[in-house]
Amino acid sequence: MSLIHETDYGTPPSLASEMVTLEIDGIAVTVPAGTSVMRAASEIGTQVPKLCATDSLEPFGSCRLCLVEIEGRRGTPASCTTPVEPGMKVKTQTNRLAKLRRGVMELYISDHPLDCLTCAANGDCELQDMAGVVGLREVRYGYDGANHLAAEKDTSNPYFTFDPAKCIVCSRCVRACEEVQGTFALTIDGRGFASAVSPGGTDFLASECVSCGACVQACPTATLMENSVIEAGQAEHSVITTCAYCGVGCGFKAEMRGTEVVRMMPWKDGQANHGHSCVKGRFAWGYATHKERILKPMIRAKITDPWREVSWEEAIAYAASEFKRIQAKYGQDSIGGITSSRCTNEETYLVQKLVRAGFGNNNVDTCARVCHSPTGYGLSTTFGTSAGTQDFDSVMQADVILVIGANPTDAHPVFGSRMKKRLREGARLIVADPRRIDLVRTPHVEADYHLQLKPGANVALINAMAHVVVAEGLVAEDYVAERCDPVEFARWRAFIAEQRHSPEAVEAITGVPAADVRAATRLYATGGNAAIYYGLGVTEHSQGSTMVMGMANLAMATGNVGREGVGVNPLRGQNNVQGSCDMGSFPHEFTGYRHVSNDAVRESFEAVWNVTLRGEPGLRIPNMLDAAVDGTFKGLYIQGEDIAQSDPDITHVTAGLAAMECVVVQDLFLNETASFAHVFLPGSSFLEKDGTFTNAERRISMVRQALPPMAVYADWEVTMLLSNALGYPMDYKHPSEIMDEIARLTPTFAGVSFEKIERLGSVQWPCNDKAPEGTPTMHVGGFVRGKGRFAITEFVPTDERTSARFPLILTTGRILSQYNVGAQTRRTENVVWHEEDLLEIHPFDAEHRGIADGDWVSLVSRAGETSLRAKISDRMQPGVVYTTFHNPETAANVVTTDYSDWATNCPEYKVTAVQVRLTNHRSGWQDRYAAMREETTRVTDPVAAE
Repeated sequence: MSLIHETDYGTPPSLASEMVTLEIDGIAVTVPAGTSVMRAASEIGTQVPKLCATDSLEPFGSCRLCLVEIEGRRGTPASCTTPVEPGMKVKTQTNRLAKLRRGVMELYISDHPLDCLTCAANGDCELQDMAGVVGLREVRYGYDGANHLAAEKDTSNPYFTFDPAKCIVCSRCVRACEEVQGTFALTIDGRGFASAVSPGGTDFLASECVSCGACVQACPTATLMENSVIEAGQAEHSVITTCAYCGVGCGFKAEMRGTEVVRMMPWKDGQANHGHSCVKGRFAWGYATHKERILKPMIRAKITDPWREVSWEEAIAYAASEFKRIQAKYGQDSIGGITSSRCTNEETYLVQKLVRAGFGNNNVDTCARVCHSPTGYGLSTTFGTSAGTQDFDSVMQADVILVIGANPTDAHPVFGSRMKKRLREGARLIVADPRRIDLVRTPHVEADYHLQLKPGANVALINAMAHVVVAEGLVAEDYVAERCDPVEFARWRAFIAEQRHSPEAVEAITGVPAADVRAATRLYATGGNAAIYYGLGVTEHSQGSTMVMGMANLAMATGNVGREGVGVNPLRGQNNVQGSCDMGSFPHEFTGYRHVSNDAVRESFEAVWNVTLRGEPGLRIPNMLDAAVDGTFKGLYIQGEDIAQSDPDITHVTAGLAAMECVVVQDLFLNETASFAHVFLPGSSFLEKDGTFTNAERRISMVRQALPPMAVYADWEVTMLLSNALGYPMDYKHPSEIMDEIARLTPTFAGVSFEKIERLGSVQWPCNDKAPEGTPTMHVGGFVRGKGRFAITEFVPTDERTSARFPLILTTGRILSQYNVGAQTRRTENVVWHEEDLLEIHPFDAEHRGIADGDWVSLVSRAGETSLRAKISDRMQPGVVYTTFHNPETAANVVTTDYSDWATNCPEYKVTAVQVRLTNHRSGWQDRYAAMREETTRVTDPVAAE
């Protein structure tokens, strides 16, 4: 293996269709019109010297190193800012150019520390490289005059160091922050010799910098350098893999020294991220080798006993024997499994196969149901497929963007940056959210409309928008007539035209002025390509499925499905939420969303798996917990999930877990759920395994092993061991064999293989004979189900209501620096930005309760109580409070209720009636749980145990 070096063409590619032929150093080259001379030269292997130019940024022309001579032109223009012309004749190497370039480099070096041998960038420094390229051998100016060599370093950021003494003021970092990330945190302060890069006049940690790493990646010197590289030195080989955080699925180069990760570099050919990253994927990978990793299996008879370290053989044998004992005593349906949205497709597939074939039932579920199952139900009902309609690049063709119940800049930051770029180019923006998210107003981006609706009113709002489309004659009649079911459309049209759905009629329900709803709808319906992007603020409601169908109705009625720049696009939360759904993790569905009662489908699995399968759906997680409390469900295998922190109504979750006789947890750390486990099987991180993830745009990407599994086995191997011990044989030699089986059994994956993904970089399903290289945009020319189906979306208020006792509504969400339940990010330096969950409360509500910023408050609902600090914020509307759920100490889900979506049981996290009061202590539940966790996470020394 060797270090993967990616070609830097100096300037971005031109997208023009017209081609231009010119001559560079006597060689003819044909490139698209608008291509820079620098890039045209690079296309034929001629690298023009450069410092301020890089192909992720627009040309700048400041370093004066890329000068060329062009026949018939005076002077020596910069090749990065000079577009090609037909018949142009360019010289990149002449004596005159060599002399000019050496003079320029001499000036740079005269104000630069000559500490190359001890510099962290030695061997990876463009300034060093260019000095060699231009043949610089001496610097005549010396260091006697004014210089910047004594400038102080900024070490405030936990992940990188800023050393202004090494800065050449090329502006690449500033431009990367603006053009790629869109944060505008950096600037050039001063003029002339006093020019310097500045993070807004403060240090990096205190600035608006979001630590995405774009500036570090763009820096051509050691001015901005990863602390990991400073400490470990330069990497010697790279492994291409896929990020294990959110549903964007960014491609990364894991740069290694032996088995040590030196840094994670965004991969330019990553088809989801195009070389960009966020603070989590770029820097927060230290959890993979954190000291709290559990690397040896452990067992105990009771959850009050201390853990005892054992061999893999003993742990697997014990788990299998307990599951067999439980089924013999309580029946075949008394055990089940939970798959992980953080594990690979192949690992998830094996867990559901183990449950169906090894346990002999369909009691399998996944955390994907508690976040995006309404997406599957709603889009399958209306369009015929259970996934988003577009790829991420499609947003660059959108003219109007409607963001509903999503916070892309925090939860999906790389895609959020791309969306902001399109908005800066002129696309219009509508935000529908109870909270004022950053997108409502951020540098150079401002929403045309912020529809600040009340939590729980989503369906009333989407119906009002659809009413405007119908009542004001904005329906795309030709599109609907050609593409949609006419009977269903006529029925829906009559329903939605009723006056009770008008913006005026529902204004009291939604809290959004009718005039704003009408104006926003007109913009969506008439503004060109209109795309909907939504998140958990849509799905995690009692009417989540109804709302998804409502958005699909709106998109079909306006003709905004089936081409680039439009569509209905779920922003999936975790790295493999889409994949875990695709792989058959629901109790009623096999892979590819096919019902277990379908005889033909079931028979196809029986033939390959060599076992008889059940045709009746099994239990979902809430049903398993209910049955456990009732005494009929006694065993659970959980791979890579922490339901004791992530699921709603924690009191009920923990009661169900405590009632079981054998809970097997397979994870990296002793998480909250492990407090109730009898067997702990060490998991493997994404750096320790091979397989695939499927992101929010249906993109299947490779996960490649960079480190050997620290606990001996990868997760898929552990599941095989357990299955074999239970008596159902599995014998895969590599995850590629598992994907081959998935492809044989799943029509939408029929053309997927590791070989194809390796060759193409990634594949978007459906991938089969009809689409052998995948499907970036769905429903082109027609819907998967045939004719698009308009669904009746009656607004039904949630049963969770405010009252005198609980007068406020709590809604929850995520923050940029943390991820999900925080098991990974809390074990990194990301805690610098988010040490604890806070309760955002409007100044009016805070003043009414005598609450000041930073006060400890009690958050109480009908389900439970917790305590956390208050943050006074006008992001929330009066009557609504907001918190994140990243810290187990807060246990935000102890207050969320058991209300759920009518179709999928997706919990209603986003609407909980609460009261907030000043307090000076933790809640009773927190005290009890802390004591219980301390008792149940003790580990016995294995030698002493003997």
